[in-house]
This record gives sequence, structure tokens and C-alpha cells, in this order.
Amino acid sequence: MTLSIDLNSDIGESYGAWVMGDDAAMLGLVSSANIACGFHAGDPLTLRRTLAEAVRRGVAIGAHVSYPDRVGFGRRPMELSSEELTADVIYQIGALQGLARAAGGCVGYVKPHGALYNTIASDARQADAVIAAIREIDNSLPLMGLAGSAGLLRAQAAGLATMGEAFADRAYEAEGALVSRRAPGAVLHDPALIARRMVRLVREGVVEAIDGTPLRIAAGSICLHGDSPDAVAIARHLRAALLAEGIAIAAFASPGPAR
Repeated sequence: MTLSIDLNSDIGESYGAWVMGDDAAMLGLVSSANIACGFHAGDPLTLRRTLAEAVRRGVAIGAHVSYPDRVGFGRRPMELSSEELTADVIYQIGALQGLARAAGGCVGYVKPHGALYNTIASDARQADAVIAAIREIDNSLPLMGLAGSAGLLRAQAAGLATMGEAFADRAYEAEGALVSRRAPGAVLHDPALIARRMVRLVREGVVEAIDGTPLRIAAGSICLHGDSPDAVAIARHLRAALLAEGIAIAAFASPGPAR
């Protein structure tokens, strides 16, 4: 049986005159695109153009929802009420759904961004608020999150489909959490090392933690961050390495027509 994996990247994060990443290049390398929804990055014109390119290339579209934190790029934890967080997530998904529909595509899944992503991995209250938002606006949308996290288990218990992901360019703690970006070695930059780690992950379900511990991760998608200077080079190297190993690259959610 042919092994396959989804490759996803965070894109659509430019804002006005401020350019973040090479979205066109990344869309030629990944199978799923986590597209910003305006709360941490992304203005309407940027999102419209990014969605049109994703549809043209047949890349699956995910709503990359965030705390309302443009200044901090969505990487600062926030203590919102459950009602407020649910409303914020519904608002963002709805906005991207409208823009995607106008581009001839549709939103196929939801992936929280930055601090919200990390928080709902373990914070039951905020996880439930995000889950409630998805169930209210479209309960057919899978939630993508940290593989093996408590947040994904809560989503499954609430009846949502889920997709566990691993991070190509991030180091892991021995218990499965991502190493804080403030810590040395948290972000990986060597394309060859990253490719070896991810090929092993797909083949064996194992990645080496920062202390050398073999960490078992059940992931159906690999995230490639699009906001680093070496993002495209890493993505190209990883894609080539996976294909050379006979591992197919395929979206877990259908790109689909507008609905």
C-alpha cells in the first residue's frame, strides 16, 4: 500500500504593503493551505488573491483562525470569554467561506493559529469554545491540531472530525508539546535534517524529541511554516525527499468546488 501524507502551510499572512512569505511558491509545493482570516494577519485583497491561487492549483483550503492580535501576529496568549472566542472563530470562518466561495472554492477544515493553537491543545475551556464555533457554523469541517493533544480528543468526543499534524520545522518536548519559540533550538532550519525527520515520521510514526527521546506521533499532516526566510527551500527539499521515498502527497480534505 502506498504511503501518503498531507503537507500544509500557513499562508495569506501579508497585510497591505507588508509582505509575509512567498505564497505563490508554497502553493506549488503543499496540498493544503491554512489561510489567515484577518485576525492575526491577512487583509481582504490578500486573502482574495491567495484563495484564487489555491483554487487554481487544487490546494485544499483551511480557515486559519486566531486570537484578535495583529500586532502580536496571534502569538500572544489571550484570556477571552468562551462566548467571545466562539463568536470570533465563527466570524473568521464565515469571512473566509465567503471569500472562498467567490473564488470558486470552499473551506475544507479549520486550523487555529499561534497562541490559540497551543492553548486549545491543553485548555479545555478554550478548546470547547473553538469546537462550539465549528459545530455552529459547519459541523462537517474537521479541526486540525497538534497530534495526540487533549483538544483534538475533546473535538472527537463532540462529534467533529479531526486531523492530527506534526511540525517539520519545530522541535518537540519529550511529552509531545512543541518547544517554546523562546527556547534555543525550538525552530529547525536544516532542510536535510528536517526531511530525514519527516520521512521517519511518515514511515515509522516517530520523531526525535529535543532531548533525543523517540516520540511516537500519529499525524496525517505535516506543517511547513511559510513565514521564515528559508520556508520555500525547506518545503522543496521535504517534498522531494518524500516523493523520492515513494510517499505520495495528498490533501486530507477535498479542495472541492464552491458550496
